[in-house]
Amino acid sequence: MTTKKSLPCLFSVLCVALTMLCGCFRNDKASIMPETVHLQEGDVVFRLGTTMQSRAVVLADPMGHYSHCGIVVDSAGVTRIVHAVPGEPDFEGDVGRVKMDTPERFFSGENAVAGEVCRPLDSVAACVAATEAKADFFRHVLFDHDYDSADTTKFYCSEFIVHAFRKAGVELTGPPTHSYDVPGIHSIIWMPIDIYQSKHLKPVVRF
Repeated sequence: MTTKKSLPCLFSVLCVALTMLCGCFRNDKASIMPETVHLQEGDVVFRLGTTMQSRAVVLADPMGHYSHCGIVVDSAGVTRIVHAVPGEPDFEGDVGRVKMDTPERFFSGENAVAGEVCRPLDSVAACVAATEAKADFFRHVLFDHDYDSADTTKFYCSEFIVHAFRKAGVELTGPPTHSYDVPGIHSIIWMPIDIYQSKHLKPVVRF
């Protein structure tokens, strides 16, 4: 069992450095999630990604140590992870959108160097949130490249999780407070750390 304490800025910087170094050694096809990890519907999963955008997210929040998050769903009896992602195309011309992936792909060495699973304290709300997340996938909701937290027609990753649980009657966190500044964008957003520190979630396993 892990704790909810945020790791210091130095850890985040080291994670970013390791992300760059690990690209030379990791097996991009293999999942970093141990086979012994059991996912439940509504679990919120976090990963430290391998892309430049992932590094930008971590560096934008010195208290955070994950760059992306998703929610576990049951799709016709099969475990999947639904998440809003700007890249990772499934086919030529694929756009950033809400996607449904296998846990193996979500946590593949190509996409992640570290991960964690957190479980909602309210199992009923967790299932409702998962259902709402699946509905957004089937509606082909696009990724919000403007990072506009007030726009619920498109989502960035953390906003997507907040919205799914809000529809289940659970406010995972307060209003967005983090400044996200990249060329052409200035937004106040939720970061993965805001969800990770939610009092409505408990950590299950880190890998």
